[in-house]
Amino acid sequence: MWGGRFGAGPAAIMQEINASIPVDKRLWEEDIAASRAHAAMIGAAGIISADDAAKIDAGLAQIAEEFAANGVPVDLALEDIHMTVESRLKEIIGEPAGRLHTARSRNDQVATDFRLWVRTACTRIDGGLKAIQTALLARAEEHADSIMPGFTHLQVAQPVTLGHHLLAYVEMFARDRGRFADAAKRLNESPLGAAALAGTSFPLDRAATAAALGFDRPMANSIDAVSDRDFALEFCASASIAAIHLSRLAEEVVIWASQPFGFVQLPDAWSTGSSIMPQKRNPDAAELVRGRAGLLLGAFQRLAVIVKGLPLTYSKDLQDDKETVFGAFDALALSLAAMTGMVETLVFRTDRMRALAASGFSTATDLADWLVREAGVPFRDAHHIVGACVKRSEELGVELSALPPAEAAAIHAAVTPAALAALTVEASVASRTSYGGTAPERVRQAIAAARAALEER
Repeated sequence: MWGGRFGAGPAAIMQEINASIPVDKRLWEEDIAASRAHAAMIGAAGIISADDAAKIDAGLAQIAEEFAANGVPVDLALEDIHMTVESRLKEIIGEPAGRLHTARSRNDQVATDFRLWVRTACTRIDGGLKAIQTALLARAEEHADSIMPGFTHLQVAQPVTLGHHLLAYVEMFARDRGRFADAAKRLNESPLGAAALAGTSFPLDRAATAAALGFDRPMANSIDAVSDRDFALEFCASASIAAIHLSRLAEEVVIWASQPFGFVQLPDAWSTGSSIMPQKRNPDAAELVRGRAGLLLGAFQRLAVIVKGLPLTYSKDLQDDKETVFGAFDALALSLAAMTGMVETLVFRTDRMRALAASGFSTATDLADWLVREAGVPFRDAHHIVGACVKRSEELGVELSALPPAEAAAIHAAVTPAALAALTVEASVASRTSYGGTAPERVRQAIAAARAALEER
């Protein structure tokens, strides 16, 4: 393809480091689609004959069938997917295959292929995110009334419902879907026709190829078209944030499955045992998802480091962008599938959750609110009063609601037996009726709203 300039072939190691076909063979569908669009356009423009354009299209269609049936052959001498396709095309149709690359460079070719692949990847990841949202919503609806402890600093803070807790992840994954949708929208411009970097002297109809490939428009600047990898960075950034959300959920599963918590029982299908300890049931799926988040965070950093110092336009450093993005996609897709399966089948031990929800003076804030609302005590004073009540309860070894009346009255007259008697976790949860709160009625409203949003998209 470029041998005319050289008197000898590359060294074996040069050929090995230069070849990308073991990785970019995943772009074969996009490469063939872009080549068919390009051939049709240059044929319609009279740049090549209509007969040659038809032969090229038929040959590319045959190659697509072959690759779908048998996979992509890997020949390092052909370097990449582009030349692998073109070489096979020449074997099928002969001389007209050499006309396919008219008014095109591998620079705009790979940029086009890669954008098409990432666009599809965004859609596929969106499907995985929607699946885990659906699973979380089903479990949230099942446990809209199930009371559990809410935590800050991993210490019992206030009672919430399990449904409310699970809905927090539904919101996180909704934002992730928004990020991937935004990335897909922003990348949807066609580099095809930018050629190596400066455009071409041939009368191309770039709008036609853009439309044929589902792009909104051609990219406006040929230099930017071949050098831009923002779309790959955005994909990796969005993937890393989604991985963080999955990792947080996985971490909670690991903690909740531990004996000190005992909030969940791990299903057989999503846990493994020990080679020496017969009693063990380990949360390996969750731990692996948590670990894969590191790979995804690293993918963004790796790609950012690759592109951060590149002068315009194309440099061979960019050959490594695809391995990075492919790896990020694979890791995220697998993590989503694993966590979805786990969410669907986890057994929640709501009795244990309810028992722990009442510990740690979790309704202390409710007493402070009662003093503000019923006795007119300023909140800062109420905070101090309740803190003193908690301290005395700890000293006596009793729950806040069981603080003896004389002890309570000695701290403040407004801390009456009626106030203390109201400090149940059920009453606490039911009172949190503000928008976005944990009251079961609010949780059910949030579930309905989230389900409606899923039905729309």
